[in-house]
Amino acid sequence: MQPLQAAYLSLLVGCAIFALKWTAYRLTGSVALLSDALESIVNIVAALAALWAVGLSRRPADANHPYGHSKAEYFSAVLEGVLIVLAAFTIVREAWPRLLAPSAPHTVGVGLLISLLASGLNLALASFLMRSGKVARSPALVADAHHVLSDVITSLGVLMGMGLAWLTGFWLLDPLLAIVVAGNILWVGWKLVRDSVGGLMDESLKPEELQQIRQALHQAVQGLVLQDKVIEIHDLKTRRAGPSTFAELHLVVPGEMSVAEAHEICDQLEETLRQLLPGAQLTVHVEPEFKAKHTTFTIG
Repeated sequence: MQPLQAAYLSLLVGCAIFALKWTAYRLTGSVALLSDALESIVNIVAALAALWAVGLSRRPADANHPYGHSKAEYFSAVLEGVLIVLAAFTIVREAWPRLLAPSAPHTVGVGLLISLLASGLNLALASFLMRSGKVARSPALVADAHHVLSDVITSLGVLMGMGLAWLTGFWLLDPLLAIVVAGNILWVGWKLVRDSVGGLMDESLKPEELQQIRQALHQAVQGLVLQDKVIEIHDLKTRRAGPSTFAELHLVVPGEMSVAEAHEICDQLEETLRQLLPGAQLTVHVEPEFKAKHTTFTIG
């Protein structure tokens, strides 16, 4: 399924889940189930943001945006992280009065069954969005998946609290577990915002990904190094913008090499990187041998 279709599905399922959770709250009057339903509203807003970001990021490059629109997804991911944090504070705000004055809801069994059904749908949606986001390398879909997963964790915490309180009559468990889950959601939101800001700040790829790139480039030019056609590759820089990966490097070759031959080597390096990272864009700056920074071949 394409990212845009996945975003539409997330929005539709989010609306259905909110309807189920709101029904569970109306049946029981439980403040914990109310907070769970309120977070689903945040999910719907986040799904709308993801839908906008995925649609915009897939637009082709134009005169005003020659590098494309892929970073739009990071804005959506940051927004979703902020919404997760707001949802956590909302849960605490709704649970706090019950800490001071615990009370028993009504029709608890039916409400728990409806909430459990909503949680099952949410878990399936989170798994689907995570797979789709990773395949499409879409930060917006991955962020949406984390957001939905945090909602699942919230719901499970609420269900556990309600279930234990129902069995024991100790209704203080309901708001206590809701607050504990809110703390976990805060942590998820922080990590999501941190990763998204890193993308906006053009952070380099992860060390293990950089090592894979170096190994692939080394294998691609190994024969040319032995023929003294490639002397060095240095100043390797990388960044990721949504589903796109950008890399640049300096290629040191003999000064007498023709432009056509150097261009052929550049094409070979570009193809190597695309095989390793589909859709990657490589920029190569060709330099003569006196620009080399090492006495033996290296990729730095």
